[in-house]
Amino acid sequence: MPGSTSVPSNPGSRSSSSSSGPVNGLLPLTNFEPLPLFRDVPSSEKQSLFVKKLHLCCCVFDFTDPSKHTREKEIKRQTLLELVDYVTSGSGKFTENVLEDMTKMVSANLFRSLPPSSRENSAVSESFDEDEEPVMDPAWPHLQIVYEFLLRLVVSTETDAKVAKRYIDHFFVLRLLDLFDSEDPREREYLKTILHRIYGKFMVHRPFIRKAINNIFYRFIFETEKHNGIAEMLEILGSIINGFALPLKEEHKLFLVRALVPLHKPKCVAMYHQQLSYCITQFVEKDCKLADTVIRGLLKYWPVTNSQKEVLFLNELEEVLEATQASEFERCMVPLFRQIARCLNSSHFQVAERALFLWNNDHVVSLVAQNRQTILPLIFSALEMNNRNHWNQAVHGLTCNVRKMFSEMDPELFQECQRKFQEDEEKSKGIEEKREITWKRLEAAAATKAVSSEAVLRTSPGVHKNQ
Repeated sequence: MPGSTSVPSNPGSRSSSSSSGPVNGLLPLTNFEPLPLFRDVPSSEKQSLFVKKLHLCCCVFDFTDPSKHTREKEIKRQTLLELVDYVTSGSGKFTENVLEDMTKMVSANLFRSLPPSSRENSAVSESFDEDEEPVMDPAWPHLQIVYEFLLRLVVSTETDAKVAKRYIDHFFVLRLLDLFDSEDPREREYLKTILHRIYGKFMVHRPFIRKAINNIFYRFIFETEKHNGIAEMLEILGSIINGFALPLKEEHKLFLVRALVPLHKPKCVAMYHQQLSYCITQFVEKDCKLADTVIRGLLKYWPVTNSQKEVLFLNELEEVLEATQASEFERCMVPLFRQIARCLNSSHFQVAERALFLWNNDHVVSLVAQNRQTILPLIFSALEMNNRNHWNQAVHGLTCNVRKMFSEMDPELFQECQRKFQEDEEKSKGIEEKREITWKRLEAAAATKAVSSEAVLRTSPGVHKNQ
């Protein structure tokens, strides 16, 4: 958070100086006075006034105490609004020196140490709460206008990307990415829009931005499992992936396998699953051969004890299957329907119900029908067990519908599976009976041995006495 009322000695640094002396030509706060309005000076002096206003706005205030420096804060707020209007008005190309001052002002205000997370000490699994109030940054009255200024600067036709890239450089981009961990959703929304615009305008930065986001994902997946901005970054990537040219580069496919698929691993996946699912589906729609890779990746990270997460996975699975061709489906259908069979038998009714809803999708039914000889034997047992024993009435009804669909699709195969199920059931009963007999025999033997041992122990003291 911004510290004391001061001008940072280095606008790009995270912490600000506690000195109130003049820096970058700025007077101490005792002389913090408003500058003339742009309309009150001749056109020849407007750019000079613009630079002075930029320097004035490099002063960062402490917003944790609302009663402190209220006059100076309002002067700065009004000056920031004037700067936004000036950039929007398109008053001519920005020179290199002016661009440098603009990025310095932005850096002084935005690039700061974020406060410790309010959920720092809570368990990761407990950190996602839809009803929890987000933490709002008290400095937002100034931050919002600075973000708006940066957005207008990036999108302005007066900003020459070839010149601006020297100041909106890799370091600047990295500092922006650091801010995605802010708990304030308003800040993350601005960052998402601005980074997307930077990606579009500065083509030279595109590989670096993708790599930097990749590295954030790696750290989140394999180290911390804590980050507030994963959903926003995935939203940017969804748009980027949409624009990938075909055929897909190997770099992009590796990003899918090494970063996007493993993002299913963290416990808090629900926070960003919608955006993640969109990115994954985009890849499959662009290259249908990736369907097998994606489905096997989902199976690798399939939750074992988290039912809500299973429902999310089943939702995503249906979207992926929608874009899956028959040839790719055949490569992964056996492990896939073994997992679906486990979902069908889940005692959590939402998991079983969501798995059964797959048969409401015409494309999925078509894929299943083409491969029913392989699929029905894999899930028949689960369907029968549900039909007999599942406690939930809705699941029972859906199971009957799916059984009826298969029986009408291929009566002979259905009867064969039923016969096989009954044979397996009888074999299981026989094995269970044998096991029961064996246990009874062991218990009887143990009881006999215990009785004989007790008899020996009772006679032993008398033997010693006689001796």
